[in-house]
Amino acid sequence: MASNLPGGPPAGPSLMSLGVLDASVNTPTQRTPSLVGDNPNGAQNDLSADARTNTDSRSTSISLPLREISASTKPDQHPDLGLSGRIISAAFCIPYKLQIHHDGEWELKNRPGTAALFDSFANLASPDSHWSHTLVGWTGEIEQQSPSDTPSYHLQNSRVASPTNKTWAPIPVNSSQKPQPPPIDGIRVTADDRRRLESQVSSSKFGNILPVWLSDELDSPDQEMQLKDQGRWRRYAEREIYTLFHYKQHGPTDGRSERQWWQDYQRLNSLFADRILETYKPGDIVWIHDYHLFLLPNLLRQKVPNIYIGFFLHVPFPSSEFLRCLSKRKDILTGALGANMIGFQSHTYARHFTSCCTRILAFSSTKGGIDAYGAHVAVDVFPIGIDVQTVRKLAYGDPNIENTIFNIKTIYSDKKIIVGRDRLDSVRGVTQKLMAFEMFLERYPQWRGKVVLIQVTSPTSMEEQKEEPDNKLSTQISQLVSTINGRFGSISFSPVQYYPQYLPRHEYFALLRAADVGLITSVRDGMNTTSLEYVVCQHKNQGPLILSEFSGTAGILEDAIHINPWDLTGVANAINTALTMTPETKAKKQSALYEHVTTHTVVEWYDEYLKRLLANLSSFNKSIITPALDKHKLISQYRSARRRLFMFDYDGTLTPIVKDPQAAIPSDRVLRTLKSLAADPKNAVWIISGRDQNFLEEWMGHITELGLSAEHGCFIRKPRSEEWTNLAAKANMSWQNDVLEIFQYFTERTPGAFIERKRVALTWHYRPVDPEYGAHQAKECRAELERTVATKWPVDIMEGKANLEVRPAFVNKGEIAKRLIDEYAGVHGHEPEFVLCLGDDFTDEDMFRALKSSDLPPDHVFSVTVGASSKQTQASWHLREPADVISTVTLLNNSKSAVLE
Repeated sequence: MASNLPGGPPAGPSLMSLGVLDASVNTPTQRTPSLVGDNPNGAQNDLSADARTNTDSRSTSISLPLREISASTKPDQHPDLGLSGRIISAAFCIPYKLQIHHDGEWELKNRPGTAALFDSFANLASPDSHWSHTLVGWTGEIEQQSPSDTPSYHLQNSRVASPTNKTWAPIPVNSSQKPQPPPIDGIRVTADDRRRLESQVSSSKFGNILPVWLSDELDSPDQEMQLKDQGRWRRYAEREIYTLFHYKQHGPTDGRSERQWWQDYQRLNSLFADRILETYKPGDIVWIHDYHLFLLPNLLRQKVPNIYIGFFLHVPFPSSEFLRCLSKRKDILTGALGANMIGFQSHTYARHFTSCCTRILAFSSTKGGIDAYGAHVAVDVFPIGIDVQTVRKLAYGDPNIENTIFNIKTIYSDKKIIVGRDRLDSVRGVTQKLMAFEMFLERYPQWRGKVVLIQVTSPTSMEEQKEEPDNKLSTQISQLVSTINGRFGSISFSPVQYYPQYLPRHEYFALLRAADVGLITSVRDGMNTTSLEYVVCQHKNQGPLILSEFSGTAGILEDAIHINPWDLTGVANAINTALTMTPETKAKKQSALYEHVTTHTVVEWYDEYLKRLLANLSSFNKSIITPALDKHKLISQYRSARRRLFMFDYDGTLTPIVKDPQAAIPSDRVLRTLKSLAADPKNAVWIISGRDQNFLEEWMGHITELGLSAEHGCFIRKPRSEEWTNLAAKANMSWQNDVLEIFQYFTERTPGAFIERKRVALTWHYRPVDPEYGAHQAKECRAELERTVATKWPVDIMEGKANLEVRPAFVNKGEIAKRLIDEYAGVHGHEPEFVLCLGDDFTDEDMFRALKSSDLPPDHVFSVTVGASSKQTQASWHLREPADVISTVTLLNNSKSAVLE
């Protein structure tokens, strides 16, 4: 059986089975120098499934302090949600790498690279779990096994997943065993082959696994599926999203490849949605993981509006200024916002996401989340942990580890050992680490010959190798190692020991236990699990941890020595600090680190996520939610009514909110729809807007059947009339000078803000301004107005969407709504039998309030707010967006032929 190792599958023979360490730089294809000397067992040192079981039982005698962490969240704790007790997890790949024989038999190997996530799946599916777990994931690249290949192992022979780490990067590959390229005509997988595999993985330790089959054909065939370019499904996610999210950018291209990658990315997410819905039942929770599946939440939400969805991003999320560089930025954000809750590794990433939704999509945000598309999406932080129990067993339960530690200590008996373990990826900061180590030896000559840096660098994914065929990063690292060893080494000693390969499990954990200092210099990282494993392995030795401040782990490991990997001098000084730290200080720091890592495990991580997800769902259900407009009731009352009154707000109701208010002009569809509605003699249609008289006259004045109300009711033009009535003609407008002075003061200090001077009201707009700064300035401006103008004049200070408006206190939309109802009764002799009032803004609440306090029968009145169902409102119903408003009015225009389902 081929064992899987902490950083991935074995890279050929064990380091212990090879020659003596020298000063040369070795490539993965060369004979790699031994880490600790010869081992007669060689590569056979890896444990089989049975041997691992025995080792686990022996490890129970270890007496390291460890608090037992168990999941406490149960489905029956929220009876109001109607939970089924099932969790459907969606991950990019299933936990196994697949090979298929020519005879159709499947061989499975543990997939490296995502241990913490796979551990959480295993816990959710364990007998002790309160949940039933189903995992939906792509098969990954399927390899075709030739008859001469050495067989791997079948799933039933091992129920243990590889305890791999370094999660959330593109999936690693084995550097010494290059995957065989598929045949030119691709791999063919029959329907029987697929059924055989699905049966084989239906009861794994991760629960029921449902593979997603991605074929070259647009329509998956019922019988045979052809797989040619299997790497295509990774390309957009790993070359575009992953790269940019780690603050790297490609040079400009013609975009043709990117367009094809994006189409594949869309199809990938669509097929995931189809596969999930095949097994979904009401009350299930769908938990979606990582950047490969950004579009999936919204795809599921469109098909099942009331589905419970959680999304967790395991990689960093960039600032808005960087995300803008991604051409599909709006699609990515919109896709994720289909979830009920979105989780991140750190507060920085959550803040960036919220900021991007505000700046790029113009959605309003709070500390708790985003209001988007008629719903509130919670945004929260959940730093992932590791399976501490498994790490302890692996690090202390294998007798080979003790021998390896002894050998390491013997070889470097008079030296301090610094350990680094990273993936061969520019975001891991290996070059920065080596340059800082070189500076350390320059600045602190007393340590020359007394310290060794053992750097293990595992290969990155196939996609990354294709992107950089010359392997420039590997060459750069090799040159740095040669330079350092040439400057500060000797014939008998090299200060840098570089291993560009995976380490066998026992050597990896032995290295972590034998180390005096752990050095992690990531220039961008989601959650660095190597640092967490180092803490567990250092409980006795108490070696300090030097950790990059750009790693998501830095926010939770406060007692590590935080460094900026770009500050080489600072890193060099930190190394010296770690090496000279007193035993008392090391013990204090290690105790705090160990306490955190062992109490914030992967079990605690997923349990806390589920707890908050359910709390948000339950809170949302129990809060005062405005229901969606009942189209059946609406059309039924419309058909039976002989006298109907319509009142529409303009901005945000008939047209979307835009940065430039002058650009919010009505579309042809809006104008046609309103004209058709107003043409019915039974209908009285009014536009009640904060816009000035000139704007309404220019864009809607030609529809003479419409009634128009400008500046929140200051000016009125009745239907089939050309005359405007100024209701504020006798009001004292002297207050305007005081307001203008204040508005001008803040306009000069808020780039992008501007003043809109209407005939009665004055409005200060800050939509073009940076959202956070604009909101701050608006708060200061309002405070100044309330302190000065409001104490002298009878005015109202109204907050709109990215604006402040000051107007006479006696003028508001509520007074206009009352006036229209009274005038309607006076003209027609009867009150209207059908009233539809729509608005999206705070100023529209006056209309809803007036209708609620009127004597009209409640079933004749439809007050509808446009926006999130969770926002506080006096309205009785809600629609999500202006497009829904127009669709609803169109439905009324065609009500005679409308079929109510």
